[in-house]
Amino acid sequence: MISEPSDQKAHRRRRGQAGGRPPAFNTETYKQRNTVERGFNVFKQWRGLATRYDKLALTYRGGAVLRAITIWLRQ
Repeated sequence: MISEPSDQKAHRRRRGQAGGRPPAFNTETYKQRNTVERGFNVFKQWRGLATRYDKLALTYRGGAVLRAITIWLRQ
């Protein structure tokens, strides 16, 4: 979940009890989500995975495995 903008927090405080309940925000969950999203972005930098021209799921999976190997070898 993306953190709430400061102007929305101020508006809710100004309304008092009628402002509603603040949304739940767990920082640890957000950190984990951010890590996963960055991982997907690294994978999708390879054009074959970003465009997904393959007709068969097996071919796409092979491309994903190939991309994982190239990322692993660079590290």
